[in-house]
Amino acid sequence: MRKYIAEFIGTFFLVLTVGCTVIPAAAGVIPALAIGGVLMVMIFAGGHISGGHFNPAVTFAIFVRGRLPVKDVIPYWLAQIAAGVVAALVAMWLVGKGGTALEITNIPVVFVAEFLFTFALAYVVLNCATAKGTLDNSFYGLAIGFTVLAGIFAVGAISGGAFNPAVAIGAAVMKLLHFSDIWIHLVAELAAGFLAGLTFKFLNPTDK
Repeated sequence: MRKYIAEFIGTFFLVLTVGCTVIPAAAGVIPALAIGGVLMVMIFAGGHISGGHFNPAVTFAIFVRGRLPVKDVIPYWLAQIAAGVVAALVAMWLVGKGGTALEITNIPVVFVAEFLFTFALAYVVLNCATAKGTLDNSFYGLAIGFTVLAGIFAVGAISGGAFNPAVAIGAAVMKLLHFSDIWIHLVAELAAGFLAGLTFKFLNPTDK
């Protein structure tokens, strides 16, 4: 149960930060810095308890990689998604409104943008937080947070920069995405997590 609570807390603050910076349309680099920063600190805070996934796609990648029992996958997902929904409701209460939904007109472009940077995120998590070669390092949270930061800068205007099914669902609750569009994010992100897990296993065949 401790693992699931840690996942809820980390995901909650990630999605809350998304809402509180994006809904008011904070200018310039502020949302990306805040989102990457809160992910970093929450990973450092909860990583020793749950692994600090805070993302169903990352959980899927770690499962495929072989570092998460199948019995934990669904509870992790439920904790993360529940946190995303609750955080979205709290964010709208704090700022007093919902956001403006991203209008998606080119599904393949959005799909590829979400796929690529979710893959990058899961790949970095696997190599910095689960690999024997980087065991007990002190930079894993910073590396993961900066991957999200880079992704938001790179494709946030194209896809919304979720890279995380819990964030995508929370964004839909906050009206930052249309519910009818989030399947693009969910499919792209979970597919990216799956491929990242397979890629890690191919590149690190002796790291079980």
